[in-house]
Amino acid sequence: MPPVFPMLTVLSMFYYMCLRRRARTATRGEMNSRRAIESNTRALPINVEIVQYAKEVLDFSSHYGSENSMSYTMWNLAGIPNVYPSSGDFTQTAVFRTYGTWWDRCPSARLPFKRTPSTFCSQDYVELAFEEPVYPTAVHILETYHPGAVVRILACSANPYSQNPPAEVRWEVLWSEAPTKVNGPQARQFTPCIKQINFPTNLIRLEVNSSLLDYYTELDAVVLHGVKERPVLSLKTSMIDMNDIDEDEDEEKFGCGMDTLNKQFSIVTLREWPTNGYFDKLPYELIQLILSHLAVPDLCRLAQTCKLLYQHCCDPLQYIHLSLQPYWARINDTSLEYLQSRCTLIQWLNLSWTGNRGAISVSGFSRFLKVCGSELVRLELSCGHFLNETCLEVITEMCPNLQELNLSSCDKIPPQAFNHIAKVGSLKRLILYRTKVEQTALLSILNFCSELQHLSLGSCVMIEDYDLIASMMGAKCKKLRSLDLWRCKNITESGIAELASGCQLLEELDLGWCPTLQSSTGCFTNLARKLPNLQKLFLTANRSVCDTDIEELAANCTHLRQLDILVTFIFMTISFVN
Repeated sequence: MPPVFPMLTVLSMFYYMCLRRRARTATRGEMNSRRAIESNTRALPINVEIVQYAKEVLDFSSHYGSENSMSYTMWNLAGIPNVYPSSGDFTQTAVFRTYGTWWDRCPSARLPFKRTPSTFCSQDYVELAFEEPVYPTAVHILETYHPGAVVRILACSANPYSQNPPAEVRWEVLWSEAPTKVNGPQARQFTPCIKQINFPTNLIRLEVNSSLLDYYTELDAVVLHGVKERPVLSLKTSMIDMNDIDEDEDEEKFGCGMDTLNKQFSIVTLREWPTNGYFDKLPYELIQLILSHLAVPDLCRLAQTCKLLYQHCCDPLQYIHLSLQPYWARINDTSLEYLQSRCTLIQWLNLSWTGNRGAISVSGFSRFLKVCGSELVRLELSCGHFLNETCLEVITEMCPNLQELNLSSCDKIPPQAFNHIAKVGSLKRLILYRTKVEQTALLSILNFCSELQHLSLGSCVMIEDYDLIASMMGAKCKKLRSLDLWRCKNITESGIAELASGCQLLEELDLGWCPTLQSSTGCFTNLARKLPNLQKLFLTANRSVCDTDIEELAANCTHLRQLDILVTFIFMTISFVN
């Protein structure tokens, strides 16, 4: 009979691992008011729980409000609640730019990237800094209108108030879930059951998906509960929960998925197999088609199995369209370096949300584009705060075939850098929402990029004369199909007349929160008569809109499907369905 001691050793090790896992997911304390209380008495040593509201809003992808006010802006998430527990539409809350699915159905909608993991559904985000780093025990989100948009909560190891930046920045998912429909718009305190992490944090990130909402979601405040010392359960009160082991799988999906990019892409020594089974009998093209359904981390893992699949997984044809946005927390210079040899034929690249806090350097980004930029047609760089003038110069030099460029919320790019974009005469889509582009640079872009079909200038507050910009569009951009002028402060009926006369192919026009437009000048009537192809028109918050304007739109714009006249004297949003 073989000895049982090895089996006992294995069981002991398994029991020890379960105890350690249980300690990491210890019972969390709860608190409903802003005061310190003792945490669960089973936790050793005893900690005092700290409750704190967000001190500062560090970053966000979009907001409904203006860059020069506090109404409906993300900055309202800092501090104590302004509205909660009241329900309703309040200007003192934080509101993102979009809701529902109609943004994906309008003329300016972009085609989605294939291979986006089904678990990644985030559309917007906001990052909040708190005073004290703690081990989180609970996160309370105070939602005051149309709740249910939050789909993921993350914690960061970096302290935004530390004088010494860490060598490595880690993000851990505290909670995530697919979008769900919430019955009713009433206020609520959302407190999901969060996972414990092994580092203290004072930087929390909320990611949202508003596609199931009937109206804009409004957030009032975020409350972080936590303890200064990492809680450890007493062994005699610990009960092993086998479900805890499964949580490691979620960590691997988010954490290790991109680690494989950095470590496993470089593996060249693979085990020799005498045969590859049925794969030897399949045509090369068929294997490529099968692998095209795998996400990037899955390609990394599969590449380790044998030389045949390694060859297929590293084929540049697998990386014609590549979105790294779902893995934003793990992408860095090393990731881009290992991807270079596989992306020599890349045409669509999504680096939105990536590279912040030093993860991607200017030199690392430049090296990648010098190798992989020649075939690029579409480049998504939304919220890329590592971008500077050098990066834009490299883009314009290394991407001669570029047709679509998204710089949405890249608010760290200096104004003079946008002059380089004028060199890309093939551009058909340019998104400059919430950037510091100035009038001189924009006039140069419009003059040389006459192929533009989609242009977003929403919340571009450094443009002095939008009438001049509209006149240049009318003269040079005859192919324009969609134009976003959300919250431009100084366009008048003169600019609208020039625009309507020169850009008669327009199907989508956003003039929301443009206070200098007055119906009495006939500008809206002129729009309706000159732009018969309009499918979407936003006149949000223009209190001069009158019945005559609506009648002209109904009579002349027979393709109109979306008309936003919210916060006007007519007080309604109309949707036309053909």
